[in-house]
Amino acid sequence: MPGKRITDQQIRLYMANRKDKTQTTSAAKAGFSERSARRIESGQRQLGPAKPRSYRTREDPLEPIWDSVVVPLLEQSPTITPVGIFDHLCEEHAEDFLPNYRRTLERRIRQWRFLYGEDQDVIFRQQKEFGRQGIMDFTWADFTVTIQGETLEHRLFNYRLPASGWGHAEVVYGGESFTAVATGLQGAFEQSGGVPTELRTDSLSAAYKNNTSEREFTESFQQLATHYGFQPTRNNTGIAHENGAIESSNNHLKNQIRQALAIRGSHDFETKEEYEHFVAKLVERRNCRIKPLLIDEQRQLQPLPAFDSVNYSVHLLKVSTTSTIQLKRVTYSVPSRLIGSTVRVHLYDKTLEVYCHGEHTLTLERVYAASNRRGHQIDYKHVISSLMKKPRAFRGCQWREQLLPSDDYQAIWKYVDANLTMDEASFYMVRLLNVACKSEREDAVGRFVLDGIRVGRLPTLFDCEDRFLKDEGWMNNPKVEQHPLASYQQILEGAK
Repeated sequence: MPGKRITDQQIRLYMANRKDKTQTTSAAKAGFSERSARRIESGQRQLGPAKPRSYRTREDPLEPIWDSVVVPLLEQSPTITPVGIFDHLCEEHAEDFLPNYRRTLERRIRQWRFLYGEDQDVIFRQQKEFGRQGIMDFTWADFTVTIQGETLEHRLFNYRLPASGWGHAEVVYGGESFTAVATGLQGAFEQSGGVPTELRTDSLSAAYKNNTSEREFTESFQQLATHYGFQPTRNNTGIAHENGAIESSNNHLKNQIRQALAIRGSHDFETKEEYEHFVAKLVERRNCRIKPLLIDEQRQLQPLPAFDSVNYSVHLLKVSTTSTIQLKRVTYSVPSRLIGSTVRVHLYDKTLEVYCHGEHTLTLERVYAASNRRGHQIDYKHVISSLMKKPRAFRGCQWREQLLPSDDYQAIWKYVDANLTMDEASFYMVRLLNVACKSEREDAVGRFVLDGIRVGRLPTLFDCEDRFLKDEGWMNNPKVEQHPLASYQQILEGAK
């Protein structure tokens, strides 16, 4: 067949058929022409590799500019690309170089660099020993996840034991902070059942002092390493393949989450906890595949310490007269009884634990403020008693929108603000929030009022209080025994 080189296998097949078949038949069975068969029989084509020719079949299109222009550019800079040289030749040497020579130019440059170029970096494959190394990293979740329709911006903490392939992942809503590192490692060590000898990361600012040469590790990360007994190490800045075992795992983890979301048929979740459980189950299913290897690795891991590490930062804050504290550009409300006190806040990655005089007072969900903005988390239950005394303050309050706990109450306020006077609307809303707080049936109260609005009748505050605050202890009409008057007379005589 024209255009294809005749192989040794075809020649052997031709010669085997030639013993009892004609030249035409044998050539057809071998897949080439009769003329090729005649050359084989005449000795012009022998078994073995073809001899390389010492001549060109066509004129070299790069000869006018290769030695005089291209080679000096390649010797001048090892970083110059074939595209850069191509653009230069098209602009400065258009009379000797045509644009359709591009592929030839790229091929010749590649060959020249193989023969005369500089040495390239070598990747040295590492031996993976059970229990020796663990790797951790943070990666942006570059896929869409929504919580009740609102986009969830988050990272993933990824931990991996390269020898067995076991992994652990957690959802992180803030930055690459020490609390996120400590919380993620604590969960990873507990799930894997031990601690590796060495922990490798990139140059995390939460772990390393990157701007000074006096001390390599931050004090908090050094204490964490001492507590668990691992040796912290890091790869060189900007050399991603040195941490390749975790970089590749980051991509695999995110691709698996994307596929799982596609199979689920929805990217929306009711709560953050539901999404966190979704990611945890996905990683757990992936780890089931390498369970035998994990058992071998667990034998080599160091035992866990008796107590967990400190995975929070401590802050002493003064409670203002607005019954709030401020931390990390976020304002949090606290019970009004704490006004004027100094509270100790343990700041975790997802919660705040508030202590007053050494006693745990309350737990708050942590809020992360967007870049160059301030955040708020206001709970109306913390200040409702004061609002009941000053209901008119509700209308002009800076946190009015945050005081309304849900979309139902936002809709109720919009309705009463449009249909009642200013004072009546504020009074109604504050009393309604008080009913929701005391009854502990916030959602039911909101739905009850909205249902009345939809049918054109706003429920009165008496209706709400009668429905949700009615004393259930008197529902059974208990019998009250009336004592005779003589018994009171005996009491009076005894007093005399």
